[in-house]
Formats: sequence, C-alpha cells, structure tokens
Amino acid sequence: MKTSIVMPCLNEADTLEVCIQKAFRGIDDSGVEGEVVVADNGSTDGSIAIAERLGARVVRVPEKGYGSALMGGIAVASGEFVIMGDADDSYDFLEVPKFVEKLQAGADLVQGCRLPAGGGTVKPGAMPFLHRWWGNPMFSFLVRLWFGAPIHDVYCGLRGFRKDFQQSLEQRCTGMEFATEMIIKSSLRGAKIAEVPITLHPDGRKAHAPHLKTFRDGWRTLRFFLMCSPKWLFLLPGFLLVFFGILATAVALPGITIGPATFDAHTLLFGSLAFILGYQAIVFAIMTKAFAVGEGLMPKDRRLEGFFRVATLERGLIFGGVAFLGGLVLLIGAILQWTQAGFGVLDYGHTMRWVIPGATLAALGFQTMLFSFFISMMGNNRK
Repeated sequence: MKTSIVMPCLNEADTLEVCIQKAFRGIDDSGVEGEVVVADNGSTDGSIAIAERLGARVVRVPEKGYGSALMGGIAVASGEFVIMGDADDSYDFLEVPKFVEKLQAGADLVQGCRLPAGGGTVKPGAMPFLHRWWGNPMFSFLVRLWFGAPIHDVYCGLRGFRKDFQQSLEQRCTGMEFATEMIIKSSLRGAKIAEVPITLHPDGRKAHAPHLKTFRDGWRTLRFFLMCSPKWLFLLPGFLLVFFGILATAVALPGITIGPATFDAHTLLFGSLAFILGYQAIVFAIMTKAFAVGEGLMPKDRRLEGFFRVATLERGLIFGGVAFLGGLVLLIGAILQWTQAGFGVLDYGHTMRWVIPGATLAALGFQTMLFSFFISMMGNNRK
C-alpha cells in the first residue's frame, strides 16, 4: 500500500527542503511505502533543484493556480493514498501517520483540523486574526449546515484521500476553491469523511508573502458555496418571497384594516412583486440544480428526477396557459370597467384589484410556458 505526499509549489525555496525532509520521515513513521511529489507551478527561485536533490518527484504544471498544481500532482501520484499539504512549513508532515491510519481504517477523505473546535492547535502568529475568528469558523459552519460535511476547518490544506475516490469527484476548480470543492463534493456523494487534529505553525517563508488573499479568496469561497447550493441561494429565498406575496395578497384584496393600517392596492402591488420574484427564484433553483447535475458538479438527486417525471412539458404548458388566460380575463375585465366609465377616471382601489392580479397571473403563466420548454430541453439532454 503506497502513499504519495503531494505539495503544490510556487517559489518555495525558503521552506521546501524542510517540508520534503519531514514528508519522507512522515512516510517512514507510517510504515508504508511512499513518495513525495512536488507539483511546481512555475518556480524561478531554485525550488525544482531543491526537490530533485532531495529525491522528490517533480511534475511541472504550466496551468496557473493552486487547484491546477494539485490536480497535476495528484494525476501523476502513484500511491493508493494521497496526502496533500502546502510547502510553506506551516503544516508539519510528521503528522502524516494520523492521516494514513484513518485512510487504512476505510475513510475516503481525512481532513486536518487546525482549530480548537476540532481539537487542533494554532501557534501564535500562524493564522491571521480574521481567518481564525471569523472567516474559517463561518465557512466551516456553512459547510456543515448547507452540505452536512462533518468538519470544523474547511480551509485546512493538510488532508488525505484515496486517489481513486478523488479522481471520481472530477474536480474543476483551478484556484483556492479546489480545497472546498473537494469537501463539498465528497459530502454530497456520501463519502466517509474523517477529521484529525493537527498543529498549524507560522509560515516559514521570507522571500515573499503568503499567496492567500483574505477578501478575494473569501468571496470566491462564498461564491462557490452558493453555486453548489441552489437550495440556499434560490429555493429558500424564493419560498419566503412567495409566502410574503400570498400573505400580502390575502390582506390586500379584501382591504383588511388592522389597527391604524389599511392594506390596499399598494400592498397588493408589493405582494405581486414578491410573488413574481419568489417564483423566478424557485425556477432558477430547479434550472441551476438540473444544470449542476448534468455537468457533474453535483450528484444525482432523486427529488429532481421525480420533478422531471411529474413536471412534463405538456403539463407545464397547460398550467402556464391556464394562468396566462386567467390573467388576460382579469385584465379584459379592467378594460371593460374603463369603457363603462367612458374612458374616464376609474375607481383606483377597485380597478387595481383586477389589474394587479391579472398582470401577475399573465406574467407567471407566460414564464411557466417558457420555463417548461427550457427545462424539457435540459431533461432531454440529461437522458
């Protein structure tokens, strides 16, 4: 059983030697056969020569990015197990045996945890204040809440996995999102995920600053989280807006007065807007999920399959057509009221109770027919 340690590298001459030495010692302490793979992403400071001198395999990865470097290194790794970790000496590769032990016990992915919440330790000066107390805990909470991943340190770059399992994830992110993509996809696919506590040490590099950019990479992580969770990005906000729209319509149509407040046509208009926006958000949730499943970004979902079986093109066209015609009837009724008034001034409060629901139904019906054609094409493509 062979273990490969893969290190992404971009001008890490300050720390690469000590990292490789510790990596080989970590492999020996694990009692397994192993290798060290340095995935170089265009170093110009002698890092390649250091790696070759110490007996590490060097793979040159021309495509820029943290994820690109790791994918290049993992692709050539010969080990059944792969341990990945940065080459800045912040991770102690002498802790490799912990990961190998969990992998040998049957885990698909073993995530390191630097934070005390998962038993880890952060040495003084090893992690910026915002990362330790806000960014990392927040994103780790979100990955547990949204995706059910049993981890407490989503950003930890020291982790191990079975190579065949990682290859089955078909990862695509070439930047820092690579690490979170691995966790999200693993969790969504029901993988066996374990967590081991580790110690984070201060970055040992002196020639250049860390590659991580707090706000840029934080936004990229949040963006990726949202892209992988149509439920939180579209579906739940959509249902909330639809609920508000129904509630506003229920009190505004009869003109209910509660205390000093009278809910009239303006409330009805707000409710109509909320309903239309909510409906569009729900539709986007379905389309996004269907696209993500079709492209392999997310695993197949039985609920989505059930939706495709029920929401056929014909049913969608019938439902949308009925809603559209219902809206036209209400709008025609409003026009008739105008003709009866000799095209003069109308009773605003009364007429808008025909116009607003009519316009809403017509818009939703037309959107439903368009959505039915589009989602039908996506369904055919999936087959």
